[in-house]
Amino acid sequence: MRFQAPRRLPVLETESGCRLFSTNAASRLVLPPHPGREIQVDQWLEWEAAQLQPLVASIANLTTKLDTSVQNNAVKKLMLLDAALEGKRFIDGSDMLAHATADLGHYMLLISIGTKDIWDTRRAGQEKDGISVADIAVWCTLYSVVTEPKLRQSWLADAANILSWFTSLQGLEHFQSLALLPESTGVAYQRTDGSVTRCQQSAVSAVKVKAGVAAHKQFLAATWLPSNTADGEKDHPKLTTLTSVTGLAKEVPVTEAELEAAREAWQHGAARRPTPKPRTHPVYVYTSITCHSHIMDLPRAGERNILVTSALPYVNNVPHLGNIIGCVLSADVFARFSRLSNNNTLFICGTDEYGTATETKALEEGLSPQEICDKYFKIHDAIYKWFNISFDYFGRTTTPEQTRICQDLFLRLHERDFTLTESMEQLLCENCKRYLADRFVEGTCPKCGYEDARGDQCDGCGHLINATELVNPRCKVCGQRPVIRHSDQFFLNLPKIEPVLQTWVESVCNGWSNNARVITRSWLKDGLKPRCITRDLKWGIPVPLEGYTDKVFYVWFDAPIGYLSITACYTDQWRLWWQPAQQSPVSLYQFMAKDNVPFHSVMFPSCLLGAGQGHTLLEHLMATEYLNYEDGKFSKSRGVGVFGTDARDTGIPSDVWRFYLLYVRPESQDSNFSWVDLATKNNSELLNNLGNFVNRALMFAEKNFDGVVPEMSPDDSDMRLLVLVSREVKGYIDALQRARLRDGIRHILSISRHGNQYMQGTQPWVLLKGSGSDRVAKLGTVIGICCNLSCLLAILLSPYMPASAKTMQEQLGAPDDVFLISGEVTRLLPPGHKLGKPSPLFSKIEPALIDKLKLEFSGRQKSASPNKASVSSGTEVVAKLEEAVAQQGELVRKLKSRGVAKSEWQPHVATLLELKKQLAAAQAVNKTTNGPGASTDVKIGDVATLESEVAKQGELVRKLKSSGVPKSEWQPQVTILLHLKQKLTTAQASKK
Repeated sequence: MRFQAPRRLPVLETESGCRLFSTNAASRLVLPPHPGREIQVDQWLEWEAAQLQPLVASIANLTTKLDTSVQNNAVKKLMLLDAALEGKRFIDGSDMLAHATADLGHYMLLISIGTKDIWDTRRAGQEKDGISVADIAVWCTLYSVVTEPKLRQSWLADAANILSWFTSLQGLEHFQSLALLPESTGVAYQRTDGSVTRCQQSAVSAVKVKAGVAAHKQFLAATWLPSNTADGEKDHPKLTTLTSVTGLAKEVPVTEAELEAAREAWQHGAARRPTPKPRTHPVYVYTSITCHSHIMDLPRAGERNILVTSALPYVNNVPHLGNIIGCVLSADVFARFSRLSNNNTLFICGTDEYGTATETKALEEGLSPQEICDKYFKIHDAIYKWFNISFDYFGRTTTPEQTRICQDLFLRLHERDFTLTESMEQLLCENCKRYLADRFVEGTCPKCGYEDARGDQCDGCGHLINATELVNPRCKVCGQRPVIRHSDQFFLNLPKIEPVLQTWVESVCNGWSNNARVITRSWLKDGLKPRCITRDLKWGIPVPLEGYTDKVFYVWFDAPIGYLSITACYTDQWRLWWQPAQQSPVSLYQFMAKDNVPFHSVMFPSCLLGAGQGHTLLEHLMATEYLNYEDGKFSKSRGVGVFGTDARDTGIPSDVWRFYLLYVRPESQDSNFSWVDLATKNNSELLNNLGNFVNRALMFAEKNFDGVVPEMSPDDSDMRLLVLVSREVKGYIDALQRARLRDGIRHILSISRHGNQYMQGTQPWVLLKGSGSDRVAKLGTVIGICCNLSCLLAILLSPYMPASAKTMQEQLGAPDDVFLISGEVTRLLPPGHKLGKPSPLFSKIEPALIDKLKLEFSGRQKSASPNKASVSSGTEVVAKLEEAVAQQGELVRKLKSRGVAKSEWQPHVATLLELKKQLAAAQAVNKTTNGPGASTDVKIGDVATLESEVAKQGELVRKLKSSGVPKSEWQPQVTILLHLKQKLTTAQASKK
């Protein structure tokens, strides 16, 4: 694919001639947001294109009966928009009407004319805040829904804010009257042939938009769309392939001011680079419940003090790739970037260890809760070390510090009258003989009817619920229906804190990801209710009040306090981070998946605000959407997808895993892990793009300049390259400052792509053959610049791929003090600098390996299928298989009775059927060998084959047990293993 040159509206033409045209990108180019509103507008434009457009596209084949799943999805997405419009006239929060008089006409003209790129006719006063291109884009897309009675009733029944906003915009001149644009507006668009078209008529009038579904179909069939416009075909020039720096410059014009700034930075910028602050490296990760205090980095006056946390991973299982990218890996990239920006940075995390989930896991494995925590803490620790996560301290919540700080905070809230005591209904499983924590109750959501809602939150509609509100509740452990019992519990008085919380949220939420803002505002819109913070459980922090010591704090109250207690384990002066002095303020960045947002944006801040002790409150909440696995979902319970321990065993370096997870990071919508895509991105972006550029530059320097950076005398063509690289560096810094980590990695790859194009355009291999002094000087300049760009790439890459960046540093011989991010492109490696030994940075991932890994990690429900093998005779074997069939049958019955989706119980049915086949075969053989006239000389099978089958089945059993699944799921596989071993023993005996 090639982009149109010279630059005009974003039209992308493929090699086949197909043209792709994004009206949002075009509108954003023609109607740029006003300063300070770019982030909000861009996020809503992305939401409209990625979430709303596909949703509205589903109405094209609307029938008399609406699809329930589509409707539920529509309501869920539209409620996010409705919450964002609460109390607002416009989507991005502005409440001033300024340039609404012409924007709709401009937008519709934009998508109706096709090729144009000049519009500079904003009227006086239109530069104030007001309607934005995000309002226009969303309004146009929702037009079909709002004007279709059936959809309006089903999709927007509870969306009063959306309807009010829509009606308000519709009342504006160009939405309502479809008036003609006066000649004086001077709306002019330059076509690609240079001619100018002036349009007086409102585009809405010209299109004669219909209502409802007919409008959507009309848009799809419109002949004026760019891909179908004959006029556009005539005007559209053939695209030229960019094969030189000159061609690249035409694509993105470079100004004289940019050239002058690039020259100045190249010549003098190195002297302005500050010296990196020394970093105190992580202490160690402790493996007991004892903490140790150390003299560590503390907040400093006059510096940016950045505190980074990621949601504490729960200790009861092995984290999968979705957990890793959603929390610790994203936080790690930002923390590394913050250190490279010379900020005083502390990055802490740890395992969340209290709660019923831990108790249940301990029962399954025959260990105490503390032993299960110790076991899985080591697993988490090893995984994060392998992924090269740069925690300053990785701790845990089962510590004396956690108990002390949690109890102190509770007592402070209690003294300040922010707690209540109420008698509440709790669910008791009489079969398990224990009170059930909310997450161990499942049932039907009372709000949306989703059948697998948890006792604390519904994944179907996102609402928080109480376990006793579930319809047809069931114990997640045994599947039995629990009974209700009454017990006095403590509640956090959220309604009393709500006014202060509301003010605080509105003051900081512009620094949050869009989904975090929407989720939080949705909570506040509904009004906060008292929230229970204690439970009648055993494993947890006891309530420090007489008469309540047999109760423990509920995990949602206890877990976020772990950020404080883990910091206290890092340094005994932890309050300087969490209750900082006025002269050394701290900025808190927190990373998590979106399901954790309410606990960090509402619950935990409410506790800290209620305490009134000047605690550090989050400024930047970065929540991801979900990462899916091969178009399905990761599942800890079913073992679907790649888990942290699996990644180590693939032979693929951890840096490649980091790169790919960050490349597909689900920042604004769900994304998908794909084995094929992993190989493609590795081979194309890392191997052929970035690695190829660095290796070519260093190899050229080694062979032709004795491994020394040559003298450089860049001319204007070289400076144009540095301008383009400078733009990418500025984009990289902007993206990472806003934690848009996926965008940051694309800027890195763009720099190496510019470098490859630069080498192709300047052709140093041709310059090498010349004899003139000018050619030799130019050759040195090209290679010197490429070596410096390689050093720049190592710096920018280090937050994403630290091991690869370290290798690049060694090959470049780059000193540590250049590893600092600056907005300027300077000489990092001066002439005469001695380079190291170059070698390839990345390896190709072969298709055969991907096929193997894709099969191996396709989910336990597939890998756990019994090996197909003939069954030996023997009454004992039959008995064991009968037992296995009974156990597997009971598991299937439990799953079905719980109402789980077919996709979850079907694999277990397949296992049951396979076991039944083996049982039938064993019974037949047993009848033949033990019945009347049976021969005692039975052919058992090949010993080598059986040995291989035993090894494979043994490995499967080990994997299942190490993954921590319930005994009911791995026991049938153990039975098969014993059966195979008996066959092997018999076969070996018959050979003797």
